[in-house]
Amino acid sequence: MGSRYRMIWRWHFYAGLFCLPFIVWLAATGMIYLFKPQVQPWLERDYAHVAHGAPQAPFVQIAAALAAVPGGVLNAYELPVTPDQATRVLIGKGPRVIRVFVDPSTATVLHVVDENDRFMQIVFYLHGELMAGTPGSMLVELAASWTIVMLLTGLYLWWPRGARLRGVLIPRLSSGSRIFWRDIHAVTGIWISVMALTLLLSGLPWAKSWGGMLKEGRQLYAQTTITQDWTIGSAAERKTNRAANTPVMDEHAHMAGMSAASGTVMVDPDAYSPVDVLAPKVAALGWPAPVLISPPSALNPHWSARSDTQNRPRRIEARLDPLTGAVVSQVRFADRPFLDRLIGYGVAMHEGQLFAPLNQILGVITALGLLTMSVSSVVLWWRRRPVGVLGAPPARRDTRAGGVLVALIVLLAVFLPLFGVTLLLVLLLERFVVRRWERGRHFLGLSGT
Repeated sequence: MGSRYRMIWRWHFYAGLFCLPFIVWLAATGMIYLFKPQVQPWLERDYAHVAHGAPQAPFVQIAAALAAVPGGVLNAYELPVTPDQATRVLIGKGPRVIRVFVDPSTATVLHVVDENDRFMQIVFYLHGELMAGTPGSMLVELAASWTIVMLLTGLYLWWPRGARLRGVLIPRLSSGSRIFWRDIHAVTGIWISVMALTLLLSGLPWAKSWGGMLKEGRQLYAQTTITQDWTIGSAAERKTNRAANTPVMDEHAHMAGMSAASGTVMVDPDAYSPVDVLAPKVAALGWPAPVLISPPSALNPHWSARSDTQNRPRRIEARLDPLTGAVVSQVRFADRPFLDRLIGYGVAMHEGQLFAPLNQILGVITALGLLTMSVSSVVLWWRRRPVGVLGAPPARRDTRAGGVLVALIVLLAVFLPLFGVTLLLVLLLERFVVRRWERGRHFLGLSGT
């Protein structure tokens, strides 16, 4: 076994040691989130449907929703998809968005829930931020970065160096338990690696650090201000919500400002009356559901409508004339910059909605594959672990990385900054701390042979 091969194996081992708990967590929560279109409606079945009857005007339903959330403003009115569907009205209150279910025929409020308290939104934050805000997002990004490195090093280690298929694409199930578990680990990795890397890379634009740098970079080269179609962490989402929940005046509607005494938003009730004109006009456009109609705000100073479907390449948004309901201007997915379209395809793939249900099935297979690799790696380590040491492949003193490998590491460090920073930190700790600690070097497998 060559010294360079052993070095890459050692880094594969260390990466797996750090990433393993996160891989299990992200695979489990991601697998649940893939089925948001099926699970969330089932959870809301008790108040999501009503007896069919003649609906009251949207403005009346909005007024009922506002009365259920004192001090709130209209964030968006969601067009009903079927006649027996309860109307969803999104009420804004500072950085919060509150979903109100209203019976369209009686304007009776059926249920009120904060968007962040809905089951799938909780799963979303568990998956992307560990429910820990920005620090959690950074930690998930760090784990994702090292998982990318772990998969790439794993592919290098197990890439076929001959014409054999058994043990590469087909596991050897009857060659003893050691070969069995090694093949289960490696062959699974060969089969799911492309999809796993796609999911990891497509998740990076949501991450606080990587996504923030991407946002700054794309804006730097843009000729106009670009509004991106995805959020970067819960902190940015709260900022966006606050802007969307701040009423402004447009040329047709008069939205009152703030009460000097209480600081609460004071909205002229008639300001939302254009919804009665806009709702049937937008419904006739036949956009993919859910379709939201929003009043002027600090986020968008005009009446607007947008398709908020998870299959992002099908999304459309438009500015509306509140007097006639006419579409003044619209932006389709094809009108967005190339980078935004590329990320849009990736996000839709990540959420399992680009070509559902096959996309969901591939996501589940990938998640189960990652869980299988995690379990098999623990079994392999447990069976071969030496007494008194961590069990990493021992280092060799004559190892030289080589120019090509160094260049690849530098490229990865630039593309994945958190990986680069932590890799540099690990190398500095090894050189200035662990090297002087003989017992630690022996435990970590760095004593050298």
